[in-house]
Amino acid sequence: MRNFCLLVLLLIQVTLQAQKMPDPRPYANQIIEENLKKDLYVIASKNFEGRETATEGQRKAAAFIEDYFKKIGLAPGNKDSFQLYYPVFQDSLIGAGININGQSFQSSEDFSVIPNYNYSATLFGAEVIFAGYGITDSTRDDYQGLNVRGKIVLVLDGTPGDRLQSQIRRRAFNPYGKQDAAQNNGAVALLIIQNNFPRKSNNYNRGNMYLNGFNKVIRPNTFYVSEKIATAIMGTDYRGKDNVQPQPKPYSANLILRFIKETRQLQSSDVLGYLEGTDLKDQLVVLSAHYDHLGKRDSVIYYGADDDGSGTVSILEMARSFAKAKAEGKGPRRSILFLANSGEEKGLWGSAFYTDHPVYELARTTVDLNIDMVGRIDPNRKNGDSTNYIYVVGDDKVSSDLKPISQEMNKKYSKLELDYKFNDPNDPEQIYYRSDHYNFAKHGVPIIFFFDGIHNDYHKPSDTPDKINYDILAKRDRFIFNIAWEMANRNEMLKRDIPLK
Repeated sequence: MRNFCLLVLLLIQVTLQAQKMPDPRPYANQIIEENLKKDLYVIASKNFEGRETATEGQRKAAAFIEDYFKKIGLAPGNKDSFQLYYPVFQDSLIGAGININGQSFQSSEDFSVIPNYNYSATLFGAEVIFAGYGITDSTRDDYQGLNVRGKIVLVLDGTPGDRLQSQIRRRAFNPYGKQDAAQNNGAVALLIIQNNFPRKSNNYNRGNMYLNGFNKVIRPNTFYVSEKIATAIMGTDYRGKDNVQPQPKPYSANLILRFIKETRQLQSSDVLGYLEGTDLKDQLVVLSAHYDHLGKRDSVIYYGADDDGSGTVSILEMARSFAKAKAEGKGPRRSILFLANSGEEKGLWGSAFYTDHPVYELARTTVDLNIDMVGRIDPNRKNGDSTNYIYVVGDDKVSSDLKPISQEMNKKYSKLELDYKFNDPNDPEQIYYRSDHYNFAKHGVPIIFFFDGIHNDYHKPSDTPDKINYDILAKRDRFIFNIAWEMANRNEMLKRDIPLK
């Protein structure tokens, strides 16, 4: 009798489990090309002006996504808000000037500045120290024997020709390398000689956006100067960049270096829609895509239909299907966060902010399925069916569960060609490190990144919604939906058994 009761209990448990894992296909099949196309023509429209981070176009796109999440019945993903805000800074050049021994030099014609690198100041100096290439590393010290503390330093651009093959020496191409060497030796300003003047004027004089407006280190003001300015300081000692230069030494010259900028604190946001699970609701599946793109250059709009409008509308459609399943009593066991990131094109900013300030515990986040460019065909893919493939990236990292599950779901439902080209650690594109999933992986969260490849319209104004293969997009989305369904409903969280490299 006891064994019979145990058998009955086991059968009940199996039956209950079967009820908790309904067939995903009725909901996956509701992801259709007509809906994807309708939404993408909004996301990648002229009205959103290319969705550049911290611009009006990005804010319009965020509002559209938030409104969509509300309409389909998702809860706010950030407590009582659908948006997770983070600060962005941008500098605008107000004015800059160089005067040497009473002679004024003109911006763009004779010198240039990068607003982000400098702070507002007018510096007067009576001496300039020429310090060769301005390099200090384990094999060379151009500042040896020089006292540049409190002085203005003049250096050559780049590195000596015999140093080009050294990885250590190539770091000198980084402007911070020369700045740091000058700062470590006490310089207050740095002039770097370049030979490509005059230059096209930047009428906007805006620096790149950046995240940290409060720097622990304030580097010396840096001006990129023409050979004309070098000659005004060094006279006939300056022989041109490719000729033998004099030994480092001081030069007498009365300099005025003027730089004035305005720093604006802007704001951007990720958009978070939340669908609560059932018995495993304290665990989380994340479906992510970035909705930002490159914005406008003058009047030219970079529409970003594939990058990553295609991923954005994909998570919208999947959210709608999951919400419908829940409304019909077949919702996921785990909760699902639909995460639309901004700032990806700036350096994975939005996903970095989320994973550094997670709304939901990353230790209880079973997976991030990231969708970035899934609406086109890779013209460089020569083998297989170009209408029936998807690149699967990162499923060999963090968790050994990822590949078997994705392959099983594909075999059972989709039958796409799963291409693992970008899992090759020697792949020159290094795609694995270039989208929002990577910030989850860095924190130990299993990830899969879905991708269609680099096409000829990548990061060009011609990446428009009319070029999307909507039938292929829908097919790929249904495949990803089935994986998400499995991961949201399986008994166990994904293992984390592969060390991050």
